[in-house]
Amino acid sequence: MQTFFVQIKCRLGKTYEVATALADAEIASEIYSTAGNYDILAKFHLDDEHDIGHFVGEKVQTLPGIQDTLTVITFKAF
Repeated sequence: MQTFFVQIKCRLGKTYEVATALADAEIASEIYSTAGNYDILAKFHLDDEHDIGHFVGEKVQTLPGIQDTLTVITFKAF
């Protein structure tokens, strides 16, 4: 199982719409509102045979209202 986080920058005024669309898609295990350069932090889990880049490009970045993303891949939980 791969765990990774995606920081999402939304178009102005679209943060709640993006968060709702992300929740409705049921692809993130956790979704947080954040302050700073990005508006949302989402946590994902994928089976090892799935490619994170394809998943983010096809399932996350295609949601309406997203301007930019930053993916953080994790290696080990402590």
